[in-house]
Amino acid sequence: MFIKKITILLLALLISACGYHLRGSINLPAGLKNVYLEGGSPQLTKQFNSIMEASSVPVANSPDTAGMIVRIFNENNQRRVLSLGSGGAANDFELDYGFDYEMTDAKNKVLMSRQTVTVKREYFNNQQAIIAKDSEELTIRNEMYQQAIRTVINRAKIALDANLK
Repeated sequence: MFIKKITILLLALLISACGYHLRGSINLPAGLKNVYLEGGSPQLTKQFNSIMEASSVPVANSPDTAGMIVRIFNENNQRRVLSLGSGGAANDFELDYGFDYEMTDAKNKVLMSRQTVTVKREYFNNQQAIIAKDSEELTIRNEMYQQAIRTVINRAKIALDANLK
């Protein structure tokens, strides 16, 4: 029994030492704790909150209580037809998503000046399974929101490291 406990403990230590973490969670620096997202669409806000929750980062309810504020400007979602089938129905689509953002601290000091994030995806529109394609597009859009948020967080890590030096 003692050997089993030691083995389990060693495995747990090895897994944590290799950098393993749950999918969706992000290791954030201390400066990114208690973040407030201002100006994003409901879909972006929902994905932002779920990523922060998975990373055990508290999301502020107002900019007054936040340690860092991420301001979103010019959020843009576009869908473009790439090719048509013989019957005139669209076969391929390109989804474009992007926004501008800036980061400030609680005292409105700019930590990161205005930058742009863009994410593009293409997908095939199978006319035989049209209902399934609607949910596929929604899934792709949610992944695009997540990628955009991860891009902002990665850039924030770099900016915070630069401000600490």
